[in-house]
Amino acid sequence: MTKLFWNALKFSPVVFAATFFASNSALAGEPVTSVSQLTQASKAQNIGQVTSVSQFSDVQPTDWAFQALQSLVERYGCIAGYPNGTYRGNRALTRYEFAAGLNACLDRVNELIATATADLVSKQDLATLQRLQEEFSAELATLRGRVDALEARTAELEANQFSTTTKLSGEAIFSVSQAFGDTRALPSGSQAARSDLDSNLAFANRVRLTLNSSFTGTDQLQTRLNAGNIIANNANNIGNASTGTNMTRLGYDGGTDNSVTIDKLNYAFNLSDSIRVKIDATGAELNENANVFNPDFRSSGSGALSRYGRFSPIYRQANDGAGITVNVNPNGPLTFTAAYVATGRNNAANPADGNGLFDGNNAIFGQVSFKPNQALNLGFAYARTYQQTPNLFGSTGSSFANNPFAGARTEANHYGFQATFQPSSTLTVGGWVGYTTAEAVTGANRDADAFYWAASLGIKDFGREGNTLGLIFGQPPKITGGNNIASESGTSYHLEGLYKLKLTDNILVTPGLLVIFNPENNNNNDTIYVGTLRTTFTF
Repeated sequence: MTKLFWNALKFSPVVFAATFFASNSALAGEPVTSVSQLTQASKAQNIGQVTSVSQFSDVQPTDWAFQALQSLVERYGCIAGYPNGTYRGNRALTRYEFAAGLNACLDRVNELIATATADLVSKQDLATLQRLQEEFSAELATLRGRVDALEARTAELEANQFSTTTKLSGEAIFSVSQAFGDTRALPSGSQAARSDLDSNLAFANRVRLTLNSSFTGTDQLQTRLNAGNIIANNANNIGNASTGTNMTRLGYDGGTDNSVTIDKLNYAFNLSDSIRVKIDATGAELNENANVFNPDFRSSGSGALSRYGRFSPIYRQANDGAGITVNVNPNGPLTFTAAYVATGRNNAANPADGNGLFDGNNAIFGQVSFKPNQALNLGFAYARTYQQTPNLFGSTGSSFANNPFAGARTEANHYGFQATFQPSSTLTVGGWVGYTTAEAVTGANRDADAFYWAASLGIKDFGREGNTLGLIFGQPPKITGGNNIASESGTSYHLEGLYKLKLTDNILVTPGLLVIFNPENNNNNDTIYVGTLRTTFTF
């Protein structure tokens, strides 16, 4: 048996590995660490003991070690096969796996002896097995200890598991921020009296708990609970009420007075290998359903500090509504995204006239992404929107740009071009350009053109591994012309610098400074500065 045993090892370093793995199983690729675990795995995965080497479809009589493997299988019954009848002789073998395999053969020999078939085992074989057992005694002892600890932990997890289908994740934000400047911003052309920018230091929070459930392994039901008090238009926070402009809004604001609400509910599934469908019941966001080409800054908890700095305003057209998104990603560099959303929270659920899924505010969105290589990613997006209460750019840009027709119902066509260039794993250059044409549905014949752009730079591992230095500069949305409408007199510029410090895998601290030049596209307004310190806990 000595020669047979070692010849089988020469044939493949995994004579016993197949005994300890199950294909299409959660244990696939993981070593089985005990005979009892092997027995359980065999029952669960239908790993059957083979009685003839001919049962292995991938072992041929012409293989040089065929006779050695045949003897081990048919004489000692130490080798088990996979459910599909394969042996898989080219897999890697660790010393622990070899020790487990040796232990299985020792058990088989003991069984033969106990059943009075000891004549099948020669003294030379027993001596060889004894030497092997002595050589691997340390590994066997370690293996038994690991198995005991693993069995205890498994029992504890089974007794206290939250759910077999659902995973819980969370994010908590502590934010300290304050705006600085001489006076509050005024809209372009406003004749109102100026007032001092009197902003206090604000300490606020936001907490999100996300439940991701899967029922088939490829689908996902997402339920998100949200609570916070970072209220954009509260005078004690950074927003229009305190600074006079939404250009100073933070990227993670939005408050519920710390009351818990379900702010997101959706279900995603694969229609085929290349088509994924997502249905949003509430809380739809295009930036979560499509690529926004700003990987370092898109997240509200760990991305840009400002609202405008996270991504192009074209991805804000869903406005937490309800609808469907389809992503088509065939083999190749192209990805297609299409979406229809009844925009606004709860509008789709309102059966009254002028509301509902198709009769109220809505957005039709499409995007083509082209990624010719790993470094470059390009995208062209289009959105057609209808809004009864206009907010064309999701409260980014000037107040006039978001509502150019003084509250009249508005239809708009939005065009956006986005790009990301990553020449190395530590450097990301990105940006976007957007153009919008809007027209008033009611009242006089009026239309407006708007333009915006931004560029971003992200340097990973800056100063320390895991840290990121970020810089964002651009022009927020501005009305540049139109019919029966005035253009804005000035041009605002957005400058943002931030540094993400990764204290641990679960704690990220981000200090940063936001500078708005000529707020509200008004050259007469003073520059506004916003200093922010955001701490994000993830679990």
